[in-house]
Amino acid sequence: MSHSFIEDSAAGTSALHRLDARVKLVSAVGAIVIFVSTPPTAWAFAVYAFALAALIVLSHLPWREIGKRALVVVPFALMVAAFAPFLHGRGGGISLGVAAGGHAATAALVVWNVLVKALLSVTLIVVLTATTPFPELLHGLRGLWAPEIVVLLLSFTYRYLFVMVEEFRKLRLAHRVRGYRGRWLWQATSIGRLIGTMFLRTYERAERVYVAMVSRGFEGRYPHLPRNRWRWRDGAVVGVFLGSLLAVRILLT
Repeated sequence: MSHSFIEDSAAGTSALHRLDARVKLVSAVGAIVIFVSTPPTAWAFAVYAFALAALIVLSHLPWREIGKRALVVVPFALMVAAFAPFLHGRGGGISLGVAAGGHAATAALVVWNVLVKALLSVTLIVVLTATTPFPELLHGLRGLWAPEIVVLLLSFTYRYLFVMVEEFRKLRLAHRVRGYRGRWLWQATSIGRLIGTMFLRTYERAERVYVAMVSRGFEGRYPHLPRNRWRWRDGAVVGVFLGSLLAVRILLT
């Protein structure tokens, strides 16, 4: 499986694509903190959505693709909706850390709170990854002094996730060729065997990769380019973006 379906959009030339990865990482984390800390009844969410729409327009990303990736959070919001009526706080309302006007929030408000914040946060992450190639994100994490082991794990996960997906596709195809369709409960044992086979193949591949890397002199870290200097323009972009969102959060709460 190729990485191109992720990397194609990150190879653009818009102003957002050209920003330093550290600027985008700091801005995204700060914005998500502001989203999550905003009370669910505030009008600020409309401004947040407008700001995200402006970023999508600025980056020339396809709306359909962004929406399709962001909607991955909807099933989790529906799970919250299913369990919200059974989570009672003091006074018979829903608590979950969400309060409205001094009273425990209703189930609908809890679902709204989870859904809108998740959609905003995931959309921002989708825009971040769609405008920044993954190697640049890793380089940006190094530039922000993220632990080397975290960056290393992320790079391995990104590289071999596609290999494992391809392995699973081959196993699934082999099942279908042999007549397995997964329509009956007693056929679930085949799923267990498939998961076990995937685990063994993953473990064996990890051992082979590790031995190959050690034999080539790998000592626990990749050589990488030196960090670029943080310029005053980078700080200005972060300050204006997060300052504007914070002002909206304070004024419209």
